[in-house]
Amino acid sequence: MRNSVTENRLSDPGLVTDHDCQDFICHRGKGWVCTVDDCIVGFAIADLTKNNIWALFVHPQYEKRGVGRILHDTMLQWYFSQTNTTVWLSTAFDTRAAHFYKKAGWTQTGTVGSKEIKFEMSYADWMNIHSS
Repeated sequence: MRNSVTENRLSDPGLVTDHDCQDFICHRGKGWVCTVDDCIVGFAIADLTKNNIWALFVHPQYEKRGVGRILHDTMLQWYFSQTNTTVWLSTAFDTRAAHFYKKAGWTQTGTVGSKEIKFEMSYADWMNIHSS
């Protein structure tokens, strides 16, 4: 699923192992999947250790159908039920993902290296977005 995306592709798929995913889901945070007809079409992983969104990916055939937003909102609702600490993520410049996060209320706060934008979501911002 992770390697099927058309943006934010891993240059080396071996950089993220099954063990890494298991560690993030079982020890560092929590993960969610979205299924359609018993097939995984999207997944998300939040990392409480580093207060980071480690992954949010949707299969290209299921983009723009609400899958990403459901995973996003479910993940952040859980995250902020665990901590009030601001959460961050990074994504490549000028991608659908960057536009998605801006639309979802994330604040661009800088860059990570020379190739990615850093976004943050505070507890207060999350509560303001979801109190209406």
